[in-house]
Amino acid sequence: MYEPRSFPIQWDDDGRPTKSFTPDFYLPDEDVFVEITTMKQSLVTKKKRKVRLFRARYPDVDIRLLYRRDYLHLAFKYGLDAAPPSGSALVPTRHNGPPLVTRLTNRARSASG
Repeated sequence: MYEPRSFPIQWDDDGRPTKSFTPDFYLPDEDVFVEITTMKQSLVTKKKRKVRLFRARYPDVDIRLLYRRDYLHLAFKYGLDAAPPSGSALVPTRHNGPPLVTRLTNRARSASG
């Protein structure tokens, strides 16, 4: 079971932590922390800054930042149901068997012919 771990990334003049970062997941077999961001761009920028500060303070700790496209790719690759990120047109769905990809132009041709 993952017990969230917070890492201080900024301190005040007295040495007290003023900002911390808590990664979303820890993969113990790989010894890797994972942070997932599927949010709007303004929040992604803030999260990237926190990861940058984290890496500067903890260079020996492996952390991976996964973006919306990474999340959707993994969900599709492994056939997982995924809740659509807000405003996203691409939503993976569960299919029996191998993934099926249909080009809209082919679908339009078969419907008209």
